[in-house]
Amino acid sequence: MNIAPLTLALWQTAYASTPAEALQRLDDAAARARAQGVQLLLCPEMGLTGYAIGPGRVRALAEPADGALAQAVTVIAQRHGVTIVYGYPEHHPHGGQPFNAVQAIGPDGQSLARYRKTHLYGAMDRAQFSAGDAASQVFTWRGWRLGLLICYDVEFPETVRLLALQGVDAVLVPTANMAAFDEVPELLVPARACENRLFVAYANACGSEPGIHYGGLSTVAGPDGGVWTRAGRDAALLRTTLTRETLDGARRSSPLPARRTDLYGPLAA
Repeated sequence: MNIAPLTLALWQTAYASTPAEALQRLDDAAARARAQGVQLLLCPEMGLTGYAIGPGRVRALAEPADGALAQAVTVIAQRHGVTIVYGYPEHHPHGGQPFNAVQAIGPDGQSLARYRKTHLYGAMDRAQFSAGDAASQVFTWRGWRLGLLICYDVEFPETVRLLALQGVDAVLVPTANMAAFDEVPELLVPARACENRLFVAYANACGSEPGIHYGGLSTVAGPDGGVWTRAGRDAALLRTTLTRETLDGARRSSPLPARRTDLYGPLAA
């Protein structure tokens, strides 16, 4: 089956001061992306509210997955005919700290997939959020098998490998990576793509929040580990097109069929 290329854009941006401002800027970014032929727009972690905003603010802004923020993003996705993958704080149904969540909303306004960050980084992350308890699942859009992770998740080989074993073609990663950890976009993201023979799209924030400076360097890495595109430190709308031919070529030399699962028992400990 011939599957058409997938054109996506990584929106590297500083955090807005309010969700209303963030939505206005998202609307503008979606318009610019669509004018460039983009089909999917990937935003930073917690892109609608800010990331380092404190437990009280996170709880105050948290919503169900179909809340007012999702409804506003739905309108933007439909207006511009683009899938939007965005981060937001999701209300905890049992009263715990909210989840750090991501949702993909298609150009028809339908929710395609949701995921809650499972690996929390540092004291601030643990103070603001509850960890998700379900692994990311593959969803299919325009013939592409896609998976969602959030920031620190991609630094664990197991998360991407689990998606690879489900046949994922590209992993979409909203992130809020700090400038001190450039090894993630420069080393780990290409490594995850190469070792699993898939694409990894890593959309970072830029600018600052109190006590934190974000590093930018949003990156798309291909299944041979090559960097298809990478932003600098400042705001950018980074466009690239993923092709099936690249995947099929890289997978002819995939190491996955040679795995010795009989020896890997301790990895699950």
